[in-house]
Amino acid sequence: MNLRTIIGRCFPLALALLIFTGDALAEARFDGLQAQLSRDGFEAGWIEDIYGRNTVAFDLRSAVSYFRHREASLDYGQFTDAASIQKARAYLEAHAAALSRAEKKYGVDREVVTAILLVETRLGTYVGKRPTLNILSSLAALREEWVRDAAWTEMEKTPQLSRDRFDAWAKDKSGWAYRELKAFLTYAAREDLDPVAVMGSYAGAFGIVQFMPTSVLDYAADGNDDGKVNLLDHEDAIASVAKYLKKNGWRPSMNRSQRAKVIYRYNHSDYYVEAILAIADKLNG
Repeated sequence: MNLRTIIGRCFPLALALLIFTGDALAEARFDGLQAQLSRDGFEAGWIEDIYGRNTVAFDLRSAVSYFRHREASLDYGQFTDAASIQKARAYLEAHAAALSRAEKKYGVDREVVTAILLVETRLGTYVGKRPTLNILSSLAALREEWVRDAAWTEMEKTPQLSRDRFDAWAKDKSGWAYRELKAFLTYAAREDLDPVAVMGSYAGAFGIVQFMPTSVLDYAADGNDDGKVNLLDHEDAIASVAKYLKKNGWRPSMNRSQRAKVIYRYNHSDYYVEAILAIADKLNG
């Protein structure tokens, strides 16, 4: 959630992460991170099992995507073409019951919910292919000085990059990532999910709604009343978007400007907001 705001504030130095492989980091298996998670209340055996699997590894390369996916370079116009709107109309029909329930409960227009799902994941057809655990763990591990030292041996080759600038970025980013990692593991434990199997975006967002883990804990909803919150389930995803908007100020009969302000809280991007409103207008037309 609000990923593009985070992206826009990141330094170009993340590009240097692309060339860093780090045998020492690969062998460490997030030792310091595991210890901290255990101290923070996660069951030590569960953490050891998770991080002991072969597929769990440092993925600092993914951090380069913060630099690559700049807000200004995102083409939101692609979601307002005839083909996309046709798919959105089909989604409205296919999920009419779930959208109606969410609209009744949260007061959020079904067209707005559908527009958000279209832009976030093309209506659930593209939810990301990167292991969420690896991404958040790799970024969180930058809190350790020796990890930053190892990364810096390659990052220092980047022009106009100072160690002080790198350290400031890494410390800030690692703190954010660790909070998200704790929220992610909390959600996985609560819903009895295998955290190693969850795939998502380059920044750790996952599900049809592309929530960051802290947003999952705050806003995710059980739309089909099965006692679980599964963000790969369309009914849960629809309810979660509607709940998020309502809790952030959405009310029926708001004018366009007021709607824009609430949608902005979902994603801090004027381009994004305009795209959502334009899609909703077309679906209403």
